[in-house]
Amino acid sequence: MFDFTLHATDGAARTGTFTTPHGNVETPVFMPVGTSGSIKGVSPEEVEATGASMILANTYHLYLRPGHELVRELGGVHDFMRWNGPILTDSGGYQVFSLSASNKIRDDGVVFQSHIDGSSHLFTPEGVMDIQRALGADVVMAFDECSPGGVTHEEAGAANRRTLDWLSRCRDRFLELDDDGGGGDQSLFPVLQGNIYEDLRLEHLRAFLDLGDWDGMGIGGLSVGEGKDDMWRVLEALHPEIPEGLPRYLMGVGYPDDLLESVARGCDMFDCVAPTRNARHGTAWTALEGQINLKAARFARDREPIDPECDCYACQGYDRAYIRHLCVSNELFGGRLVSIHNIRFLVRLAEESRERITNGTFQSWSRDWLERYRGSKEAEV
Repeated sequence: MFDFTLHATDGAARTGTFTTPHGNVETPVFMPVGTSGSIKGVSPEEVEATGASMILANTYHLYLRPGHELVRELGGVHDFMRWNGPILTDSGGYQVFSLSASNKIRDDGVVFQSHIDGSSHLFTPEGVMDIQRALGADVVMAFDECSPGGVTHEEAGAANRRTLDWLSRCRDRFLELDDDGGGGDQSLFPVLQGNIYEDLRLEHLRAFLDLGDWDGMGIGGLSVGEGKDDMWRVLEALHPEIPEGLPRYLMGVGYPDDLLESVARGCDMFDCVAPTRNARHGTAWTALEGQINLKAARFARDREPIDPECDCYACQGYDRAYIRHLCVSNELFGGRLVSIHNIRFLVRLAEESRERITNGTFQSWSRDWLERYRGSKEAEV
């Protein structure tokens, strides 16, 4: 039920088709994040209208509320979210490890406290597989230990060893659930760790490939506090070593310039909460002006759309002056409009990347695009 067909390359940049039980995904692809079963402030129909083909749901949040068994009872995450396309669920590992002040990492799993009511819970590799089977997403992620930026080589190595052990246990439980008729057609992706250390990354990759055959490969532990140069260096080291027939999912990366830089280094799938999180503060992305703050006074009489080059619902129907008014007034509709635009902006960026890779102009086009975007007057706001 899962397959990846590589279509074209331009340098390390790739375009392909990832086949899932709920439809095909053309890569490179940006996947909006539905943390609690909803893309924040945007309806499934509006997300679909942006051109998004695959979305994420969050294991940690859905486990705590409303509970994975209730989601199963209600038909699984696709019916629950009213999304008919492919869905990926993360393992909840990043959320658990972000609660570093209240978690306890053990060899059998992680004990953590709920951010909702302070209750204590244990995530184990086996338990995370059970939760994600109940949710019923197409792609499920293995439970991993994500080491934060700034850790030593020794600390990153210890996290790698635990992640490898947990991956073996995840795989065994995943296969048991299949044998038991646990339900659903799902694919398990491992998560490469190793922080900024190339030797640990490559050692982890070789161990993963020795452990079994995979439909795709997650790349975790980047964009967690390390410098951008370190992230690019790690991706460049991984690109020639990951089998070309596996889609590479760079986890948690989704700012426009980071997406293009990562596509140029062989990554295929991306997710991030930035489009909607930034939108709630009035921050939008544009092709000619870079990142802009729509709350700025200079937009009070601006009758232009957020981005004149954009074909999204917000840009086709509303101007900056009105959207600024909504954002300054804390009207929910303002955040919704900017969210729709930001999601469409990333989806369009992935669409054009595919076109440019196919016709062999990606390298020069992406360099020009990044120079213009970063050189704009508000690109670093």
